[in-house]
Amino acid sequence: MITFAGKLYGLMGKVLIDLSILKHLNCGLGQVAYNYAKYYQSHAKEFDYEVHLLVPKSFVNAFGQDVHYHVSREIHKIFPFLLPHFDVWHTIHQLARQAPSRRSTRNLLTIHDLNFLYEKEGKTKEKYIRKLTKKIKRANRITCISNFAKNDVEKNFQVGQPIEVIYNGVEFMSPTAEKQPVLPCDADKKFLFTIGQLLPKKNFHTLLDVMKLMPEYNLIIAGKDTTEYAKMIKDRIADEGISNVFLLGEILHGEKVWLYNHCEAFVFPSLFEGFGLPIIEAMFFGKPVVSSDKTSLKEIGADHVFFWESFEPEHMAARIREAIAQFGDNPSMALDNKAYAESYSYEKHLTRYNEIYRELMGEK
Repeated sequence: MITFAGKLYGLMGKVLIDLSILKHLNCGLGQVAYNYAKYYQSHAKEFDYEVHLLVPKSFVNAFGQDVHYHVSREIHKIFPFLLPHFDVWHTIHQLARQAPSRRSTRNLLTIHDLNFLYEKEGKTKEKYIRKLTKKIKRANRITCISNFAKNDVEKNFQVGQPIEVIYNGVEFMSPTAEKQPVLPCDADKKFLFTIGQLLPKKNFHTLLDVMKLMPEYNLIIAGKDTTEYAKMIKDRIADEGISNVFLLGEILHGEKVWLYNHCEAFVFPSLFEGFGLPIIEAMFFGKPVVSSDKTSLKEIGADHVFFWESFEPEHMAARIREAIAQFGDNPSMALDNKAYAESYSYEKHLTRYNEIYRELMGEK
């Protein structure tokens, strides 16, 4: 299926951007896809090529009439030739389930992380390796979202071509968009905030013992909380009588803005990140950020983040208090964080990708 409101003339080619992950809108990749779509809604008229978006059916016509829409269907995985020909196909993340069928289509593959190497085992891990190996062999150009991700790919796969690093864009969230969530705790008590799917790699359980040492604060954890890992955290909260940790589940955009805007600090003990989008989002609100130093986080956080050197509760609590105190004593630190976050714009991110699309069309 394709819908388009008008004709474009004299264009140099057709570029498809696979945004099928929009079906998981609230996950990190879903938000990346959403911001791509919003960018092209505003800029599609400016390009000398046709912009085509591969989207779930519910998103057809959701981003204006200056782009072409194609519905992402299961049958395309079996019969990919049912989609029309494109000059360039951008696979915006390594887990995408569809790929161009025609060899004449130039394929740009963006790899966010190799978390499966560390999370999966046995045949499941081998399956992921086979799939990504096939994608890498098919790709005419490969990009990664951090130097950490790039080095991880080069260490574990035979790539055969240079990999370019293009840092993720970050959505600039206006504080005026905030909407206070219904909180299961005293809304007037100062709180720490973190967000992410409740999976073992996020390492949120390390914060439970930390909060026993910080009774003056609440901790609010937002993210999908129907996992086994979430159940373990809920059980520990109940069994150990931890009265200042609260799980909100999935939240709306405006609620996320409110939580960033009103927290005392953002805490992020994650073990595996290809980029670490939440730490930049928190910086945009001028908040102190305390994070693990694992995988890409030290690269992305740079000198603007307070890093934990271990997950010992006493060390973690001390580091959080240090961050809050320093920001209280030096207001310029909040301004520095905000300026740093603003350097990760989608405008900058997608300007480079548009250059690559043209380069690939020029190779045909």
